[in-house]
Amino acid sequence: MRTAIISDIHANLAALTAVLAHIDARNVDRIICLGDIVGYGPDPVECVDLVAERCEWSLMGNHDFGVLYEPTNFNAAAEQAAFWTRAQFERQRDDRARAIRRWEFLGRLRVRVAFETFLCVHGTPRRPINEYLFPEDAVNSPVKMQQVFERVDRHCLVGHTHVPGVFTDEPDFYAPDDLGGLYVLNENEKAIVNPGSVGQPRDLDPRASYAILEAGADSTLRVEFHRIEYDVKATVDKILEVPELSDWLGERLYEGR
Repeated sequence: MRTAIISDIHANLAALTAVLAHIDARNVDRIICLGDIVGYGPDPVECVDLVAERCEWSLMGNHDFGVLYEPTNFNAAAEQAAFWTRAQFERQRDDRARAIRRWEFLGRLRVRVAFETFLCVHGTPRRPINEYLFPEDAVNSPVKMQQVFERVDRHCLVGHTHVPGVFTDEPDFYAPDDLGGLYVLNENEKAIVNPGSVGQPRDLDPRASYAILEAGADSTLRVEFHRIEYDVKATVDKILEVPELSDWLGERLYEGR
């Protein structure tokens, strides 16, 4: 069984369609999403419709929550983007039944999902929607790491930081480049996997990021990390055309930050 794990699309349709095309060429059985379908980007309606169509399930990210309810603890650019995003959904009245289904889909997004041996959350098991688990936490925040791993039975999938890699309960963090793009989950350790961001990478690599989880016949679990080229300029140009979206939200995509 091969499962594609996507996260943090942030209304970047060009990135999402490129990732889905890559997934479709790799004999994947299902796709799951770890949240933040919307926020920041210029195509929230189209991205929600695609995730609803293609993913077996999706989690609720902090930006999904902000659009549905209230964008709390957001910076000015993120808050303005959340209100603009909400307006795009409210404007979709040409097909009332489809618009209702779209809102219902967003309202059904879950905060936690138990998936095989994985606990799946957008942020961390400690604060599933809003808390970040940064690579440097493995060295700088031992208490935080201990409390996070205490809530993990074996494995965990997270998004939110937009940085791909694997945390182990040593504690340590391994970036995909350190791993040669592949990590085999060890049954003797706990691990937290972040597939990175489809629509707004923040590891100084502008390419879209996602991962494929494969369960072998011997019950071995392997995580393959992938980076996908997409038309960054097309997304940036769309953002620059929307006065309510900060130009910075587009410019940062060129540098993956």
